[in-house]
Amino acid sequence: MVEVQEVFVEPPKKKRNKKKILLITLGLLILIAAALAIFANAYINKSLAQVEGTIELAMLENEVTVITDKNGVPHIKAENEHDLFIAQGYIQAQSRMFQMELSRRQASGTLSEVVGEAAIDQDKYFRTLGLRRSAEMSYEIYSDEAKQVLQWFADGVNAYIKLAQDEGSLPIEFKLIGSEPGEWTPLDSLTIGKYMAFDLGGHWEQQAFNYYALTNFDEQKAYELFPKYPETKPTIIGEDEIDVASSFNQAVIPHAFNGSNNWVVSGDKTKSGMPLLADDPHLGLATPSIWYQMQLETPEIEVSGVIFAGVPGIILGHNTDIAWGVTNTGPDVQQLYLEKRNPDNANEFLYEGEWEKAQIIDEPIKVKDGETIDYQVVETRHGPIISDFANEEAKDTAMSLRWTALEPTTELEAILEINKASNWNEFEKGLEKFLSPAQNFVFAAKDGTIAYKANGNIPIYEDGDDALLPLEGWEKENDWNGYIPFDELPTVINPEKGFIATANNKIVGDNYPYHISNVWAQPYRYERIAEVLAAGDDFTIEDMQNLQMDQTDLQAREFVPIFAETLKDEKLSADEGRALDLLTNWDFVDNVDAAQPLIFQQWMDEIESILYKEIPEDVMDLFGSRGQTTNNILRSGDDSIWIQENGGMEQVLLTSLKNTLDDLTEAYGEELSAWQWGDYHQVQFPHPLSNVSPILAFFFNNEDPTPVGGSSVTPMAASYDSESGIVDHGASWRFVIDTSEMEKSYHIVGPGQAGHFKSDWYHNQMDDWVEGDYHMTVMDENEGMKLTLKP
Repeated sequence: MVEVQEVFVEPPKKKRNKKKILLITLGLLILIAAALAIFANAYINKSLAQVEGTIELAMLENEVTVITDKNGVPHIKAENEHDLFIAQGYIQAQSRMFQMELSRRQASGTLSEVVGEAAIDQDKYFRTLGLRRSAEMSYEIYSDEAKQVLQWFADGVNAYIKLAQDEGSLPIEFKLIGSEPGEWTPLDSLTIGKYMAFDLGGHWEQQAFNYYALTNFDEQKAYELFPKYPETKPTIIGEDEIDVASSFNQAVIPHAFNGSNNWVVSGDKTKSGMPLLADDPHLGLATPSIWYQMQLETPEIEVSGVIFAGVPGIILGHNTDIAWGVTNTGPDVQQLYLEKRNPDNANEFLYEGEWEKAQIIDEPIKVKDGETIDYQVVETRHGPIISDFANEEAKDTAMSLRWTALEPTTELEAILEINKASNWNEFEKGLEKFLSPAQNFVFAAKDGTIAYKANGNIPIYEDGDDALLPLEGWEKENDWNGYIPFDELPTVINPEKGFIATANNKIVGDNYPYHISNVWAQPYRYERIAEVLAAGDDFTIEDMQNLQMDQTDLQAREFVPIFAETLKDEKLSADEGRALDLLTNWDFVDNVDAAQPLIFQQWMDEIESILYKEIPEDVMDLFGSRGQTTNNILRSGDDSIWIQENGGMEQVLLTSLKNTLDDLTEAYGEELSAWQWGDYHQVQFPHPLSNVSPILAFFFNNEDPTPVGGSSVTPMAASYDSESGIVDHGASWRFVIDTSEMEKSYHIVGPGQAGHFKSDWYHNQMDDWVEGDYHMTVMDENEGMKLTLKP
């Protein structure tokens, strides 16, 4: 018998156990990650605006119905104004609370409380300007009725804040910055309104730049940089000069391109036989939009359009009888004053031979995770000392700023009145209370009237040249002489030519008895709009939309022939010759797929780099009239000192063209005809937190930049950052209406209505903005999602 010996082989337990443990661990991690994702998604979704169902608001007197249409536009219907404005505050807040919070903090100079040290300089600047102090003064002169509207609106906002805090449903952005919104007040709404006056600016920075030019260049060379060659040469003090570069290098300068297009066409030139109106304000492009589209309705009012988040009423749009739009007039409403400081008392300044004590205002700045900064603002009779902002207190001469927006003004009163106006006379009466910023209002009514008024407080200067430079603050004769009387502001009603258009261009001729401004937008947008409107007599809504999206570049139409003629006898390289051939055979449309706008726009930027290489970068930020000045210099050619000192017109053009083609070849390859404007010129609408990290950018920016046509000089306004090519300013809202159908209007709110990145209306209008696809809004909207607000 053969004995069989059992052989036992022990399995590799450790290896098997490790693999099993690894799989179990991985599975658990996946489950945890999934659970966290579900929790995070549920948490984030909690803060989505509620657009259906019922919400109880104890302060309401009656039920309010809110129909949100397919484009995210809320139509609020209430039985009285008390309930209407409470509902407007609530609805705005649940869609835009984080934007509203940042807006009031930025304007008030309190960002450091939630952002930390990074915002200190910005807070100091806005504390120095004093937008909130101005809002406080303005509140005092508002009517009891307007104050009540502001409070009702604030009550609605606060009802949302309390509910969101109780339910833990504040927007995720608050969690990310570790803060919650405090109580909303009427002053917050007015301060945001003052910020919009700031964003539309004045010309103090141009005065500072002109001052720099005169103190750093020969007189004739400096005057070439002025937006207007002064007939009577202004004087500046020659002793103890202010260092402009260091004084204002931390100042927040509004974008020079902040402007707009608007126009009205009479019924004689339209297919419907009734007036058409179009408006597209050009402001910063970001997420969420600066505008919030809404409709408000009670038995006494029915108005539709847009408003700034955080403000009641409708600032631009239409009711059942009239429509209106605005562009920035751009008058000289800001004046720098040179102030002589008492060497024995830094808080006293000379005026008419005597030392006057300035007002010292304590503005302590709280800093997140830091100590409170004891900051003080010094105000003279003219306004705050803004050169002290840059720690220039030791100087015997300082600069103060007088500005119409820092005075008490009543824009909300005007908004509430024009929302109810039914004709031009009532509308114009309401404009008497719209004081700052000065705006070009265009108007159309279903009675057939079209009209225009350059409206607001515009200072009277004895000599317009005085507005080119800082004035000597110690001389009474340099003070403003009041404001242009309301009845004498530029006004046009039913002109024979059948249309009125504005595009921040010069609005009056030299025979107008008052000075308006020395700095106007380049005329190309207006000229193109007027060219189209003058040529037609059967216009439709679609024609107005097409004109808002028009990409014809009249600057290129003017200068390409000049450049080609100048270089016709020059020996050009093969690429330079091809580039000129492309440009001279161009239709002058800044099309997204064309190479020519890329070549031309980069060429113009390179010309400026050559011409202004002596000027420091931080001073260039103050050069608000740069485009206007560059064009004048190029028109002057070899007669310009700036051209002469750079080798003459031919040399400037040759050098700049070579540099341009070298840069473009490196970026886009050697085949010129394959280059495309949209390879460089793109739009994104960034969220304010997207620059904190790539992860936040992924969620909040939602999409990669999109190629887009147009430029800063085309009716389809798309101004861009020259370093990146990203379009950062343009038509923040597009609006067209035919007064034959007042219940319908056509809009684009880029990139969308919602502030929540999970909302269907977050970026749903981004492609519409690029392509020009408008959505129709109807006043009697019954289709959509219904929300009931109950007492």
